[in-house]
Amino acid sequence: MEDFGLVVSASARLLRLVSVLAARPSWTCAELADRIEVTERTVRRDIAKLRDLGYVIESEPGPWGGYRLRAGSRVPPLVLDDEEALAVAAVLGEAALGGTLGGDQAALSALLKLRRILPRRVADRLTEMDGALVHTPRPGEPQITPGMLLELAAACRRGERARLSYRDREGRATVRDVDPYRLVLTGRRWYFVARDVTRGQWRTFRADRVVRLHPTGRPVELLDPPDPALLVSRSLATGPYPLYATVRLPVPMDEALRLVPATVGVHRSDGADATIVEVGGPDADGLARYLLGLATPLRVLAPDAVRLALSARVRELFRANEGHETRGPSGAAEADAAHCGDP
Repeated sequence: MEDFGLVVSASARLLRLVSVLAARPSWTCAELADRIEVTERTVRRDIAKLRDLGYVIESEPGPWGGYRLRAGSRVPPLVLDDEEALAVAAVLGEAALGGTLGGDQAALSALLKLRRILPRRVADRLTEMDGALVHTPRPGEPQITPGMLLELAAACRRGERARLSYRDREGRATVRDVDPYRLVLTGRRWYFVARDVTRGQWRTFRADRVVRLHPTGRPVELLDPPDPALLVSRSLATGPYPLYATVRLPVPMDEALRLVPATVGVHRSDGADATIVEVGGPDADGLARYLLGLATPLRVLAPDAVRLALSARVRELFRANEGHETRGPSGAAEADAAHCGDP
């Protein structure tokens, strides 16, 4: 037991040394010894141990030399006091909600790990902060709390079945058993990807519509899970539209994705230099306006109603500019658009 106490004491001293080193650019050995209340020999020995752990600590010889902590090639243990831990957790929560780090869940994963190891006093303060602060989304966008995001992320990491309470776009409440898999951020909105147990299908759920998620404690093994980002993209592109159009773009897949994002259309290659894209819209004229706005040659494969609506709009645009000899940028775009109605 005495040996264990010595180990704990040494570990605590190392953590204290890291905290002191990080407080300012440089320290002499005597200053460190005085601050930590140990001998200079102990300081030198502890510096060697920290280097073994991955901390990059530079030293300068001589009476005016000292020790300096700088960034290293590995991520060593990080020491934060209560206020620093609270600040980091708050910033990670904002990053997760705002999507400032992209859709790879990095901020969310880091926040989940940090919350698990926070002292109770700090965790309680963070919970109070979550309840007091309001995240303002862009106009027309839903709002989701950091707590719900963490709950969904934890469900994905646990690998066990959960009971999902959910409201659909019409506000109808449903309860279903799901096997959580991933969270996907697209734009500024989070989607929860899970397997619907009853239907035996992989589904996407808007995270802001999740009412609650209860783990069942039943572990599950996910066999052949889908690409979560691709599943969300396809779900968004093939949403509840009354009409769909299939078009052929004479460009490679990468360029087609720049013209029509994956969240808008479903793409498939048609040779090396062409792409077939399926897009949805409210009606034939709405789809025609969208396709015309792409300002690129294309061919409508189906349906006839969209092809006719597009041809009518191109003819109308041509008649409005007929007789003008000047061909500026707008005229060039109109000339390109005229090819849209080719059979």
